[in-house]
Amino acid sequence: MKTIRLTTSQALVKFLNQQYIHVDGNEFPFVEGIFTIFGHGNVLGVGQALEQDSGHLKVIQGKNEQGMAHAAVAYSKQKLRQRIYAVTTSVGPGSANLATAAGTALANNIPVLFLPGDTFATRQPDPVLQQIEQEYSIAVTTNDALKPVSRYWDRITRPEQLMSSLIRAFEVMTDPAKAGPATICLSQDVAGEAFDYDEKFFERRVHYLDRKAPVDRELKGAAELIKESRKPVILVGGGAKYSQAAEILKSLSEKHSIPLVETQAGKSTVEASFKNNLGGLGVTGTLSANKAAREADLIIGIGTRYTDFATSSKTAFNFENTKFLNINVSRMQAYKLDAFQVVADAKTALEQLAPMLEGYTSEFGGNIDELKQEWLTERDRLSKVSFTRENFNPEIKGHFSQEVLNEYADALNTELAQTKALITVNETIAPESNIIAAAGSLPGDLQRVWNPGSPNSYHLEYGYSCMGYEVSGALGVKLADPAREVYALVGDGSFLMLHSELITAIQYGHKINVVLFDNSGFGCISNLQMGNGMGSYLCEFRTQDNQILNIDYAKVAEGYGAKVYRVNTAEGLKEALEDAKKQRGSTLIEVKVLPKTMTDGYDSWWNVGVAEVSNKESIQKSHEMRQEQLKEARQY
Repeated sequence: MKTIRLTTSQALVKFLNQQYIHVDGNEFPFVEGIFTIFGHGNVLGVGQALEQDSGHLKVIQGKNEQGMAHAAVAYSKQKLRQRIYAVTTSVGPGSANLATAAGTALANNIPVLFLPGDTFATRQPDPVLQQIEQEYSIAVTTNDALKPVSRYWDRITRPEQLMSSLIRAFEVMTDPAKAGPATICLSQDVAGEAFDYDEKFFERRVHYLDRKAPVDRELKGAAELIKESRKPVILVGGGAKYSQAAEILKSLSEKHSIPLVETQAGKSTVEASFKNNLGGLGVTGTLSANKAAREADLIIGIGTRYTDFATSSKTAFNFENTKFLNINVSRMQAYKLDAFQVVADAKTALEQLAPMLEGYTSEFGGNIDELKQEWLTERDRLSKVSFTRENFNPEIKGHFSQEVLNEYADALNTELAQTKALITVNETIAPESNIIAAAGSLPGDLQRVWNPGSPNSYHLEYGYSCMGYEVSGALGVKLADPAREVYALVGDGSFLMLHSELITAIQYGHKINVVLFDNSGFGCISNLQMGNGMGSYLCEFRTQDNQILNIDYAKVAEGYGAKVYRVNTAEGLKEALEDAKKQRGSTLIEVKVLPKTMTDGYDSWWNVGVAEVSNKESIQKSHEMRQEQLKEARQY
């Protein structure tokens, strides 16, 4: 056996350079690069190895561990889980900052490799700088907090352990059914320790992303269910996008008159202009999609987890008459809602199912066109919703009085509604542009009113709905798809949470456009409070003397080096977007919008905890309404 003497970190970097993935006849490197913030615990191990020979790996210096990890997650998501960035951090706070991003990756089934530094395997210098101590075990470190948010987790305390650990990690990350974050903690003394590694360990290794085919029993059962149904509806989830099942979905929908509805992750699998696409389902869905789902006697779930937003907390369907057919690579997900399970790749399963449906046509017929037109009319109405200090428009969502809205209009110097601003962006940017969002009221508005102009151009992180993902994620999307413009649509609350990787984008010349919607508060949660009987409590950004904060976010971004714009009208927003297209560097457009001017629910309900005992009649009434809704909700 021929060996090569390397440190653990050098072996790690050499191995990463030799990992390839094979998808539909194409073969390419699986690891594109590595994000890093160096500190003690990784700088003299992984840092030394990268300085000595990084191979083809692109090394990017991040500004916040959570931020760069979110960029890595977004990169993998935009690449349809077929390529990744690794992320290395120091010990202690550096590795702890990965927890939020790891949870985001796990909730969304996104492969990413986390390489946090760890304490000494020898334990001789303990407790070292940034090491926590627990009385019940000396073996516990900060990195144990990453166990529940990792699909695979390991700690390297001997150099030779690296070999089996890496092989296991890549098996997990390249399995569509298990895809998620793999965390390998590197003890800082072992990271620099040498070992005679078998040279074969570093040979080119190909991971095959084979499409799992359904068995005959599954196909026959699925075909039978569809043919027996009168009004089936196809629910397009993220798995359909990752499987690249757009063409077969459109073919089946057209041929058999089956409407398509979407989850947040599934949106832009099929373009919005497709005639049978009724848009988002559930709490943040369109009225048309929710109506179709309520009429359906069969829901065909394609690669979906059936989250509470998609199912309206399990009230979106008529469970007395509706059956479920789930096609999913994950057996666990296929079992959701007591469905008939087809455990297979979405595209493969649908293509094999297609010939078995010959002669079948649903009873939806022309009703699909009527439902779609109904929503397009509503979207057009939303694009024209307006507010003036003299003439309050009761169409605007919310519970603020005319007086309070006037106060915001004066403080922010705006009369612009959020829905109008969003549709203006949608109609102004290039149709092939990528947009990214994650939290607050924007995902609801986007799933309803945003019409993606091209496939895989709508990047919503709503599996975890992680505030602070948006700007970092935009960098990851730009790295994954550099030819297209990318727009991070972010609220002021999320921007304040985390925007450090805007600096990284500027530093490395990766242009991103940040469109910041400023309504001076956590508007989404204020809506939740007031919609359930509370007042607006600690969700507005106000001073101690109750004055509304008017923060100059553009000045912050200008200080970083971005080209900035300040707008408070739809016309000004359009002009800023047109000029931003001409810029070579990153931009930020600060859009002042009025609170409570976002879209509301359409025939949907969200189950949230409401106080059972309260001295406010409005909260008591909200609790009673919740109890009534729970009677309609399915319990499993």
